[in-house]
Amino acid sequence: MYPTKIPKFVQRIFSKYMFSIPTRKKVLYLTFDDGPIPDVTPWVLEQLAAYSAKATFFMIGDNVQKHPTIYQQVIDEDHRIGNHTFNHFDGWKTANQTYFDNIEKCAEHIDSKLFRPPYGKIKPSQAKHLRKQYNIVLWDVLSGDFDKTISSEKCLNNVLRQAKNGSIIVFHDSLKAEKHLRYVLPKVLDFYHKKGFVFRAIE
Repeated sequence: MYPTKIPKFVQRIFSKYMFSIPTRKKVLYLTFDDGPIPDVTPWVLEQLAAYSAKATFFMIGDNVQKHPTIYQQVIDEDHRIGNHTFNHFDGWKTANQTYFDNIEKCAEHIDSKLFRPPYGKIKPSQAKHLRKQYNIVLWDVLSGDFDKTISSEKCLNNVLRQAKNGSIIVFHDSLKAEKHLRYVLPKVLDFYHKKGFVFRAIE
């Protein structure tokens, strides 16, 4: 299992990571990991545009290399881009220099100072090194859209029950998550839009 909500005490302990953006305003930060992917990422952009929503896309360098037109479309529509390694490496299972080299390889295709470790897994030694160059962005709400063992309704409730002002919410514009994402994203946008929220990209 995995936590769909990161407790405040954990956020305080690891205060050098970005879990949320404290604010009293009705603002949410939608993020999308693992793209860009044909059909999925352009569909996400259509959903966001319908609500004048801006988001942050943490992209895999290999996918950017394969789909540069979609990458450019995300930028052209004024969304933010973040580095998510070139090959979706797990920091816990990867030697530091190999991990850093993979991030730098991704940086050849992605110009961003935002970094999200795949799976949220990163060693303290890796984080210490990367903070010299990147803001490390995690999340406080995980939709679970990648999890095929849960229902789309459960995925939706993971967000609606836990997101609040300033939350950073994780979705995935990937083939694995596509089924849940197509059900959940329009409903999340509509629900919070009706409550007066705006959706912004991480600066």
